[in-house]
Amino acid sequence: MPILNPHSLEFFSKSADQTKRLGSRLGTCLSVGDVICLSGDLGTGKTTFVQGLNQGWGSLDQATSPTFVIINQYRRPDGRILHHMDAYRLSGAIDAINLDMEQIISSGALIIEWPELIRSALPQNHLWIDLFLVDQFQRRMVFNPRGAYYRDLLHEFRKKTFGG
Repeated sequence: MPILNPHSLEFFSKSADQTKRLGSRLGTCLSVGDVICLSGDLGTGKTTFVQGLNQGWGSLDQATSPTFVIINQYRRPDGRILHHMDAYRLSGAIDAINLDMEQIISSGALIIEWPELIRSALPQNHLWIDLFLVDQFQRRMVFNPRGAYYRDLLHEFRKKTFGG
C-alpha cells in the first residue's frame, strides 16, 4: 500500500449510496476544463461515483456507463457539459487524441474511466482517483491531485465534505 502524501485524501465508502454522495460533493466543485481520472478494476464503483459527480455537477441527465459509445455527455440546465469517457475500448492514447480531447476539455469537465490505458494523452494536471474493492460493500478511494490547481480543488472538496 502506498504512503499518502500530504495532498492526498483516502476515503472508505461503506455503500453505493455513500460513493454517490461523495461523487456529488466533488461534482459541486467542478468547472469547465477540469479532468478527473477514475482508475480501478471492474466493480470498484467508478460509474457509481460518476453518477454522483453528474448529480453534483447539476445535470438532470442519467449517468450511465459509456463503455460501448466511448463518451457520454450530461448537460446542466445552463448548457454546460460533463463529458464521461470510458477508455477501456480505446486501443491507446492515439485513439484518445483522435477524439480531440483538447476540444472536449475546453467545452466542459471531463471524467475518464480507465485513464491508465491512455496515460500519455492525459493533460499533465488532473485529479487521479484510485478505487479499490475492499469487500462486497466497501470501496477504498485514494484522491491524488496532479498540479497546484487540483491540490486546491481537492482542498475545497475536503472542506465541503468533511468541514473546516
